[in-house]
Amino acid sequence: MSSKKPDSLDPWAKPSGGLINWLKDHGRTFNDTTLYVSQRLASSLFVWFLVGIALALPGILWLAQVNLHAVGEGWQGRAGLTVYFEAGVNPSNIEAVLKDLETMPLVDKTALTTSDQALQDFVAQTSDSLELRNILASLDENPLPASIQITSREGADFIELESLQRQLRAKSQINDVVIEKTWLERLRDITSLLNRLGWILGLLFGLGAIFVTSASVRLAIESRLEELLVLALVGATKGQMRRPFIYFGACYGVGGGVMAVMFLALILNAIEGPLQALLGSYQVPLVVQGFNGQFILSMLGIGIFLGVIGAWVAVRQRLHSAQFL
Repeated sequence: MSSKKPDSLDPWAKPSGGLINWLKDHGRTFNDTTLYVSQRLASSLFVWFLVGIALALPGILWLAQVNLHAVGEGWQGRAGLTVYFEAGVNPSNIEAVLKDLETMPLVDKTALTTSDQALQDFVAQTSDSLELRNILASLDENPLPASIQITSREGADFIELESLQRQLRAKSQINDVVIEKTWLERLRDITSLLNRLGWILGLLFGLGAIFVTSASVRLAIESRLEELLVLALVGATKGQMRRPFIYFGACYGVGGGVMAVMFLALILNAIEGPLQALLGSYQVPLVVQGFNGQFILSMLGIGIFLGVIGAWVAVRQRLHSAQFL
């Protein structure tokens, strides 16, 4: 008949003194962890930095996937074609194409942009660039073509758009016809690729974070072997001996999570403006999504989880080999 061992393997197990003593015990451990980390701030910052990088790289891929998906959703209503005319096109040819489009059941609406309008829009969007203004001023003719933006009816498939593209390309003085749906398909492919890369890198860098935390906790154990021996001699439970190092792992994890959030905030702040300008030129507004309170808490939670796992691995290996467990 087996009996339950009083020295539980659980580092969170309540001591025999009851809840108050259990809380006091954890409070002392927390204070001890804070003191240990503050006394070794340089090495702790290094561990936080490495764990932060390991969390930030998959995090930026996840944010990119979320925002690319949002851009694709915003583009859905604009799926159609853009007809680009040759330079110096006869206005009567443009009118003829517009009339033909009005009779096609696939076409929902059209919008004509003359070459002069295209140039005005381009100048307005690049008003901050003195170099571009000088280049445009030096040109004898307007380099931008007239174009027609075609919005297809709802539910139009890619095959129908390709058929319309071939019809329009056969007309005179049309330089090219671009299916905007093509960009949506590419965007979806990129989003799918980022999703897979995010999971793969998340797994690899997660293992890396566990390894870094485990190595750091192992060093902490080595520096306190004599203290652990004294604790074992005075009857400390296995949970009490493990608890400080589990706290170390959690501390490294939460610090790494904070670092990751800081890295991501800096990256988003640096690229948000240029991305808004780029997508704005295609009339697609960009509002960065995903970087919110829930995401930040998730990063901190994942960091703590990986830190605790790394600490647990180090504790199991080192204390067992030292015959404390």
